[in-house]
Amino acid sequence: MPNSLTLHTLTGRDPDLSRRVSDLARLRITVFRDYPYLYDGSLVYEEQYLRTYIECPECVIVLVCDGAKVVGASTGLPLGAETAACQRPFIAKGFDPREIFYGGESVLLPPYRGRGVYREFFHRREAHARALGGFNQMTFCGVVRSKHDLRRPRDYAPLDAIWRKFGYTQYPELTTNYLWKDLDEPTASDKEMVFWMKPLS
Repeated sequence: MPNSLTLHTLTGRDPDLSRRVSDLARLRITVFRDYPYLYDGSLVYEEQYLRTYIECPECVIVLVCDGAKVVGASTGLPLGAETAACQRPFIAKGFDPREIFYGGESVLLPPYRGRGVYREFFHRREAHARALGGFNQMTFCGVVRSKHDLRRPRDYAPLDAIWRKFGYTQYPELTTNYLWKDLDEPTASDKEMVFWMKPLS
């Protein structure tokens, strides 16, 4: 980890977390504009979305800072505190959401990638879930895009191999849909998301 970068692990019990909402919102909008999300986001929606985390005492947000600038973040909270859309596929397959910790996203600006930060995101989220106790699985989800999507950059490399290296397995039977507007869409549309899971042992 370069000396210029600092990592800060905050929880919903940390009074400093609420003032970071705008930083997190801008970061999500910036990173998720790129493929495969192509997200045409707004600060109003983002700050509303992030309230779910701010209002959950058991949440975790790992911030990466270069000086005073937030350049990366990773979020997580108990699946039982997430939306019905997020919980539904697990309930349908017989999982108990109260026993699963959900990783919301891990976003990092391009100049800071390839320095070991991404692995640290996963490590710190998992450590937080273990410290809370009562969770036997970690999960997160990623958007499903067609291999023939014409918007796919030639140099695009999916993160599947990295996620498998971190110990996660894709569960094609666990999917949900989230609504957002792609950069090239006139209006928002449903996007299929597939979940990945890892035992917490």
